[in-house]
Amino acid sequence: MACMLETPLRISVLSEVTATSRHYVDRLFDPDPQHVLQGVIDMKNAVIGNNKQKSNLIVLGAVPRLLYLLQQSSSSLELRTECSVVLGSLAMGTENNIKSLLDCQIIPSLLQGLLCPDLVFIEACLRCLRTVFISPVTPMHLLYADPTVIPLLMSQLSLSQRTQEYVTQIFSHCCKTTEHQTILYNHDAIQNIAPLIISPSCKVRMQALKCFSVLTYENPHVSMSLINVLVVGEPLLQVFVRMMQRDQPVEMQLTAAKCLTYMCRAGAIRTDDSCIVLKTLPCLVRICSKEHLLEERVASAETLAYLMEPDVELQRIASTTDHLVAMLSDYFKYPSSVSAITDIKRLDYDLKHAHELRQAAFKLYASLGSTDEEIRKKITETENMMDRIVSGLSESSIKVRLAAVRCLHSLSRSVQQLRTSFHDHAVWKPLMKLLQNAPDEVLVMASSTLCNLLLEFSPSKEPILESGVIELLCSLTQSNSLALKVNGIWALMNMAFQADQKIKGEIVRCLGTDHLFCLLSDSDNNVLMKTLGLLRNLLSTRTHIDQTMSSYGKQIMQAVTLILEGEHSVEVKEQTLCILANIADGSTAKELLMSNDDMLQKLKYYMSHSNVKLQLAATFCVSNLIWNEDNGSQERQDKLKEIGAKTAMQQYLA
Repeated sequence: MACMLETPLRISVLSEVTATSRHYVDRLFDPDPQHVLQGVIDMKNAVIGNNKQKSNLIVLGAVPRLLYLLQQSSSSLELRTECSVVLGSLAMGTENNIKSLLDCQIIPSLLQGLLCPDLVFIEACLRCLRTVFISPVTPMHLLYADPTVIPLLMSQLSLSQRTQEYVTQIFSHCCKTTEHQTILYNHDAIQNIAPLIISPSCKVRMQALKCFSVLTYENPHVSMSLINVLVVGEPLLQVFVRMMQRDQPVEMQLTAAKCLTYMCRAGAIRTDDSCIVLKTLPCLVRICSKEHLLEERVASAETLAYLMEPDVELQRIASTTDHLVAMLSDYFKYPSSVSAITDIKRLDYDLKHAHELRQAAFKLYASLGSTDEEIRKKITETENMMDRIVSGLSESSIKVRLAAVRCLHSLSRSVQQLRTSFHDHAVWKPLMKLLQNAPDEVLVMASSTLCNLLLEFSPSKEPILESGVIELLCSLTQSNSLALKVNGIWALMNMAFQADQKIKGEIVRCLGTDHLFCLLSDSDNNVLMKTLGLLRNLLSTRTHIDQTMSSYGKQIMQAVTLILEGEHSVEVKEQTLCILANIADGSTAKELLMSNDDMLQKLKYYMSHSNVKLQLAATFCVSNLIWNEDNGSQERQDKLKEIGAKTAMQQYLA
């Protein structure tokens, strides 16, 4: 019986809800303006905190009518204001609600409302605009498409603290690209927003600060322009420094630190400036501690990683500040089973976002250990660090995997760690697994790390070779991604160094001679240099040189000729001449050079070149050709003397 009653009961409830919602919409069309106003007020009270009611009203067509009433000059200001309040409440519902409001052209209607002289109505319109613009489904270009919108919003900054808060929040949320930064800068954003940084309202100060953080991010021009900005006679930078003091809200400290960090990275502030070393860096380290909220710790760690990434001295200072290296290990233990968090919502949030802490910790470790050997040692000696990295490489979150492999890449620059920690924990295994199936950004970092693991002194090189990695690396050399292509060649180059002929032959076979020589004609200098390095390593030790040249000598000589005759850098031509020097060291391969009069003339030319590096490389090649202990050395000496090689050498003695 219960099952038979369930469906009619649900239909009855749904009909009742729809009927109630319809009643609110019908009242919007009442001929009596007072009834309409009361209907809008009742609708406002009904939708507060009720997403279902909001969705019902949107489906029943409330939005077009509300926008119509809002735009009518015949409507009372009170009615127009209440309409904008209800629209703002509807915008606080689901993302589908926002999409429906955008489809009804809510933004132009609200912008039109800003032309009204009534402040209360303007504030209501701006509050609704703020809600719409900060939604992730609202396209950013809607703010910038019409060139009159930014000046209109700028003009609202002088009206009240509320308009200042709403407008700056719109700007800080919608400034995502260099183009956006330029548009806001060209409309005097700095001059208009700078005075707000000392507003009596904490909310206004906070939003103004956020504006400066998004305006300065990776923007040298804007960052430099802030250096000389004064706020009531005080340099803006000093205001930022004051905002990092402990008595300020943590969000304000963190955002001020971001502003100074971005200005430093953009070149507007020196890395050894006291405001960076004594204020910004310690502030960021402090907020990394477990006393702060998860999202604050994440943002602080990521900002600190960005600040010191290119500067070894900042890395050293940070590594000794407040036991940072050890402190970061707490990021992997949070929240613990004995967590002191009593707020269930906060605990639920932290459980869902704990991976962000691990991601931030890996990023910061990567930045800390990017240069200094002692710091790397300190990181790897941190509790269970290598195990955590290995686990991070297989996490479900792609961002954590990327951060973990970045950390691994940073540590892989250490010869000591390659020989110890990396070998002990067999990090090559999860790394190889990661390379099988991952997005390009992860593949780039993973393949860079693999390049280091394939260095001659790395114990991981042999097991990696046995795992069948050659085919994978050869496939990377055909990638559309330039970084992946370079890393693939680089790894093969490291693999070929002092390898046996079997490995070298497998590389050439898998890579394919056509593709190898195609890479030698690549327009990218980095690709060309790494391919030349690979070829140079393939042509090492006499037996290997002779075997390789007997099979591919003609193609190699053609490729070398084209490079030496082309418009290439000194580094490329030096590497090419070194390849010729290796060929000249072969027993039979050197005859390919001696029988090529054109190439001998090129060697003579480079022996007299103005660049010393090219002189030395060409001379080294000739030295290998005329080596006394090799058979036929006298004949080769005579021939080279005939073409003027001896004369070219004698000029060095002058």
